[in-house]
Amino acid sequence: MLDGTTYRPLRDAIIKAALEEPRAVLISVNDLSVPSESAWSVFTSARWYVNTWPDVPILLVCAHPQRRLAIASCGVTRYVPVHPTDESALDTVADRSLHSRRRARTQLPADAVSIGLARASITDWLTAWARADLIPVASTVATTFVENVLAHTESAPVLILESYQGTVTVAVEDGSHRPAGLHEDADRGAEIVSGLAIVAALCRAWGSTPTSTGKTVWARVSRENRL
Repeated sequence: MLDGTTYRPLRDAIIKAALEEPRAVLISVNDLSVPSESAWSVFTSARWYVNTWPDVPILLVCAHPQRRLAIASCGVTRYVPVHPTDESALDTVADRSLHSRRRARTQLPADAVSIGLARASITDWLTAWARADLIPVASTVATTFVENVLAHTESAPVLILESYQGTVTVAVEDGSHRPAGLHEDADRGAEIVSGLAIVAALCRAWGSTPTSTGKTVWARVSRENRL
């Protein structure tokens, strides 16, 4: 049943699956009950969150022609294609190569030592990937993200680094469902610059993506962002 009680858990579960960076996320809706047609937008919402990173396609599979028409009439198929079979859906992503994507992941402790560990991990990974020019900016971003997790949650951060098509993405997972956002000091306003404001100024794009277990905050950098 897709309704008000299952909308958000379903959206977050789809996002979490996409963040694992498979070739694509296929969702069968053959047996899904949808009392309100507006609820189909859950798939558009999930796709919006992963559109920039990791940009994994989300595809629906529906064997019923009338239901496919209903999904299309809600505007969902502008962002999330619907296919009659698993095979036809997989055919559309058969040529999607992931061989040039490099990805590393490590669990960090819920302790200040994580900051140094994150910086050391990024240095090692980017050196091995011949992207040492981006170590300073990537380390700065990672420091901000890890510091925020330690300061505002009780989570042990998970650091993710990805190199793909000339860009590097730094991401940190935590167990808090509160989205990351830019904040100003209540008394001094914009005189106090938040860490995320620095990240926003340094990187090509950044975002806070909800998952079923919390959120992932990420930032993408490239050659123009070198420090």
